[in-house]
Amino acid sequence: MKLSTKGRYGVRAMVALALSYGGTPMSIKTISKKENLSEYYLEQLFSPLRRANLIRSIRGAQGGYVLCKAPSEITVGDIMTVLEGPIEVADCIDGIGCASENDCTTKAVWAKVKKSIDDVLNSITLQDIVDDYEKAKEKKNGIQIIDGSDFSI
Repeated sequence: MKLSTKGRYGVRAMVALALSYGGTPMSIKTISKKENLSEYYLEQLFSPLRRANLIRSIRGAQGGYVLCKAPSEITVGDIMTVLEGPIEVADCIDGIGCASENDCTTKAVWAKVKKSIDDVLNSITLQDIVDDYEKAKEKKNGIQIIDGSDFSI
């Protein structure tokens, strides 16, 4: 199973907006350069995200896109559902049915797999990704945050 570029690139673009949350709006051109994604493709991704009220556009010279909610309130699952639709592991799990549905020996396995994927996607917020990114960036730059509780004088 492989997620399409719609979902993966959509999450990247949303993380770019989350990184600038509370600041000035980001233009598609800026996001395109920052994430190395086509402006045209980003426009295609942003249309459904706008309809789902995850982002909004601001017109004008200093315009661009902003998140409609705090990064802590938007999950990867929210984004993936808008851009990809629900994750489908097997037809019988999503109510489509199959010829062996009533006596299928593996239906419970596929239901658990789907639930696990959904749980993970719905548990990760944009803020979680931003926090992880910032920590990795600090570590890469040799900055280590020291919690004073580990020291005594």
